[in-house]
Amino acid sequence: MSRIVLASSNPGKLKEFGALLAGSGLDVIPQASLGIRDADETGHTFIENALLKARHAAQASGLPALADDSGLCVDHLHGAPGLYSARYSGGHGDATANNAKLLRELDGVPVERRGAFFICVLVLLQHAGDPAPLIAEARWHGRILTEGRGSGGFGYNPVFLPDGYEQSVAEMDDALKNRLSHRGQALAKLHDRLRELRP
Repeated sequence: MSRIVLASSNPGKLKEFGALLAGSGLDVIPQASLGIRDADETGHTFIENALLKARHAAQASGLPALADDSGLCVDHLHGAPGLYSARYSGGHGDATANNAKLLRELDGVPVERRGAFFICVLVLLQHAGDPAPLIAEARWHGRILTEGRGSGGFGYNPVFLPDGYEQSVAEMDDALKNRLSHRGQALAKLHDRLRELRP
């Protein structure tokens, strides 16, 4: 398996995956370059949605497919925005509006109750009917700031302060962020799984 389709059209994710997969030896093809549209995310969990995306891309391309489903889960909000992280404010992918809504929802909530984590579930299918997908999950814990800081990254990065750090994710350089992030951790686990399977 040297060529895989990446089941995402999110520019931020594509940039992160490009950096994370550099030097992997894989020829990673974004699904949009093959004319493949995003799958409908009708699952009730991150893993269900990642499977839907991977299966859709594998079916349409005839190639192995890598998909991720990820989001931000906030303790005080009982896991919201969760599966709806990208469209929390109504429109899809409006990070400014999503962050503004999140900060409004947490207005007045003390620091100790602003815990949150990013989650990423990765699914790799050898083909659309693969009965044994490789699955990796990782979580990145921290808390939600009272205002956004920094301009790097995408999504909720400006308002997320990882545990043990004084910088928001949007203030981190890409190399540090990619090493620490939920997506970077999940991809490292997936690499380990692939090594285990090789004879």
